[in-house]
Amino acid sequence: MRNETIRSDITVVGGGLAGVCAAVAAARLGRKVALVQNRPVLGGNSSSEVRVWVCGATAHGTNRYARETGIMGEMFVENQYRNPDGNPYLWDMVVLETVLTEPNLSLYLNTDVHEVEADGEEEARQIRSVTGWMMGSERRIRFESPIFLDCTGDGLVGFLAGAKYRLGREARHEFGEAWAPEVADDITLGSTLLFYTKDAGHPVKFVPPSFAKDITQTPIPLKRVIRSGDSGCHYWWIEWGGELDTVHDNERIRDELSAVIYGIWDYIKNSGQFDADHMTLEWVGSIPGKREYRRFLGDYTLTQNDILAQEPFEDRVAFGGWSIDLHPPQGMYATESGSKHLHADGNYHIPFRSLYSANVSNLLFAGRNISATHVAFGTTRVMATCATIGEAAGTAAALCAELGIAPRELSRLHTPLLRQTLLRQDASVLGVANEDAADLARSAKLSASSFLSRLAAESADEAYPLERDVALLLPADPGLAGTIEWRLDAAQDTELTVEVWSTGRPENYVPAALESQTTVAVTKGDDQWVPVRLVWTPEEAQNAFVIIRSNPLVQLYLSHTPLTGLLAFERGTAAGVSKDLEDHDDSQPVVEWSMKRLVRKTFCFRADFATDAYRPEHILDGYKRPYGGPHLWLSEPMARDAQPWVELEWENEQVVREIQLIFNDDVNEDLINLHHHRTPFEIIPELVKNYRLETQDPAGNWITLITETGNRWRKRVHRLETAIPVKAIRLVVEETSGSRQAEVIEIRVYE
Repeated sequence: MRNETIRSDITVVGGGLAGVCAAVAAARLGRKVALVQNRPVLGGNSSSEVRVWVCGATAHGTNRYARETGIMGEMFVENQYRNPDGNPYLWDMVVLETVLTEPNLSLYLNTDVHEVEADGEEEARQIRSVTGWMMGSERRIRFESPIFLDCTGDGLVGFLAGAKYRLGREARHEFGEAWAPEVADDITLGSTLLFYTKDAGHPVKFVPPSFAKDITQTPIPLKRVIRSGDSGCHYWWIEWGGELDTVHDNERIRDELSAVIYGIWDYIKNSGQFDADHMTLEWVGSIPGKREYRRFLGDYTLTQNDILAQEPFEDRVAFGGWSIDLHPPQGMYATESGSKHLHADGNYHIPFRSLYSANVSNLLFAGRNISATHVAFGTTRVMATCATIGEAAGTAAALCAELGIAPRELSRLHTPLLRQTLLRQDASVLGVANEDAADLARSAKLSASSFLSRLAAESADEAYPLERDVALLLPADPGLAGTIEWRLDAAQDTELTVEVWSTGRPENYVPAALESQTTVAVTKGDDQWVPVRLVWTPEEAQNAFVIIRSNPLVQLYLSHTPLTGLLAFERGTAAGVSKDLEDHDDSQPVVEWSMKRLVRKTFCFRADFATDAYRPEHILDGYKRPYGGPHLWLSEPMARDAQPWVELEWENEQVVREIQLIFNDDVNEDLINLHHHRTPFEIIPELVKNYRLETQDPAGNWITLITETGNRWRKRVHRLETAIPVKAIRLVVEETSGSRQAEVIEIRVYE
């Protein structure tokens, strides 16, 4: 046996996605980081050991422009390219490589932390070290650092350090949460085991083990959905243990879940109710994926009311969008729906005060153990949201280490610095603008070879009977003041009613308030353009939710050519999921107005008024994702502007060493690590593929600084070998990955 001591700036315990993103974020900011994981692979519940889908703010396409950016976004997009089939082992590889490419990060796999040295009074504890045993190597390793992050999920490090925490459900009166029980209890969400199947191509028998559960003696066949071709997270509802202690009873829970899996497979193979003769088991999980255990107390406890109100905290550092998703205590044996869902009207915000301990001065946490009530935890617990929380906590830890302060002091004195640092790293923060004084681009004058000034989608690829209300979201920048023509067929003379609604909040994409309504006559005829006069002039640029009311005599047309900033919706489409599995209130706006069947499509229309939504100035407007508008530069189609460019020019010469580019990777596209659905592309079409950066010599000639080909990433950082004096920089787009026009979100320039 060998005893070792590792000293670093930051120690992160837990190598799930929250821990990975925390460690990588801190390492990228120059801190020495130790990442300690008790399993042989990274990724936690998303890894090949457990195989849970990485869900997040998109909520399987329910929320709009909601996919995470930052480190989680990088992994989503890289996995989309490398792993289109959703192979769990290739996902492991993507996560591992994200960690191993960071020179400031040291990884300790198979290292189980079970000792914490901490001291101080109950209200002022401080961690001195944590100690773990590296299995298979007989190494006992002590980790020392000024800052620690508990990303263990179960919250073991904080517990051993004496951090205050909650376990179970709060009473309704404590926070005024409508979904909380009347009386507090110890009930949590249960744990899950999953299994994979495959078609062997020949008959395969199955002889069940003696411990297999006879599921016909349970409510499972009647109250849950069983299909022979389903695998993995289709069986998320195989859940149990909510009435037990999901940590101390982990082995008992695993055995029960395993018995049910083999009982389900016996039912599929041998009941005669399924076409499963050639089906066989390919993989059965052996590590329960836990959903819930300790939740630490921070300086703020996030609640159901904060989620539904989309509270815009002054210290917001991450966002989520998954529904509040709670499950019955009996799990798979419950006769009620396997889950009930409560949606906000859009993405919600997570405050930094929920990410550090109220009584352990140098402890931050990220993942499912943050400071939130049980009800609020019902949404923050999903892994992509945990990852964005991890990046925020890791960034905060890096700043604490750099400044020599505790997280609470960072919160009180340096929240603007934290948020601006997150923005510079392209992290998932909503509604916070770039105010980085070091960014030279903010003082530049912008120009471009062209920009898209007219909203239109004229080519018809598909007919759409107007049997239900539909809508088109488009930017009202500076407003709507003119005529929009709609391409349609009319079976006989009739009328068309069109309404303009505001969305209520910049982060929302649902109708909130009626602003205007127009009804026009439509004559009988096919493939005609019907003009509708729309007038709405809001005080500031924002999105307009334009509703076309149903009319069975009318048929609209859909274009399959997407345009960033435009989204098509239909009202009241079937959820496509059994109420036995998921109970959603269909009147909730994000459920009522769905875009799932209309992704990358738009209703055919053309506007006769100009828009400023895609002007080059949006590159410097401070926002890195859609927020009350698209917030990017969009050139004219490259068929007309073959090599579109955008230029930054300064009045005085600047000394430049680093140029950062953010390209559009369409955060409306719902990506997932193990692919419950597939996109028709491996690289996001809107991404710029080939480009060059140029500067001017004293004679006014443009000189190429950098040429890039085959780009498939959203964020690119170009650091020059030596700083150079410039008065102008030009980005020239030579080719995209499929989009008809160049799309650039942000350019930053630093000394």
